[in-house]
Amino acid sequence: MGVCCVNALFAETLRKLRTEKGISQSQLGKQLFVNHSTVARWENGSRLPDASMIPRLADSLGVDANTLFNLAARSDENPNVILVDDSKVILTDGLAVLEEVMPDAAVTGFIWPGEAVEYARTNRVALAILDIELGNASGFDLCRMLLEINPRTNIVFLTAYADYSLDAWDTEASGFLLKPLTPDGVRQQLKKLRYPFSTGGADR
Repeated sequence: MGVCCVNALFAETLRKLRTEKGISQSQLGKQLFVNHSTVARWENGSRLPDASMIPRLADSLGVDANTLFNLAARSDENPNVILVDDSKVILTDGLAVLEEVMPDAAVTGFIWPGEAVEYARTNRVALAILDIELGNASGFDLCRMLLEINPRTNIVFLTAYADYSLDAWDTEASGFLLKPLTPDGVRQQLKKLRYPFSTGGADR
């Protein structure tokens, strides 16, 4: 894509917007309370700003935050996808399905919700598929925590009980899947995501 890493489109746009405003990397960094080297990494494509930084960045550059959010999403050629389920069997089978449907994604499974939260704090999660009953924990609570970390994470609930679907729609979730995960079911949900991303599958 012209830059050494996957974030070339975002990097090029950010550099163009900053130069049009007539400000240096150091000046932009001071406005955002970050080091100028952080701005430089955004502009050379070696990293993306955190989700919480993008609205501040948009305000400094005088653009709509959604513009930058969308560019960041499009820049993720290898989006992070997580599956959280307290059943090892469901987790193993589900990961195989997700890797088949989304070959370009980095798919990671978690049994413990706390581990999923820690992962989300250090990795931009594009899609989280969450079991609703996670032992003593709730997938609904996990959904809220993940969205606090990154409001643009797509959440899809996974359960064996269709009765949960009404509760699921009271959240900011993109969809609802019944167990077991199937390739066709996942593909249908991918078409309904609030924040679409490239999966590398046949339907991208």
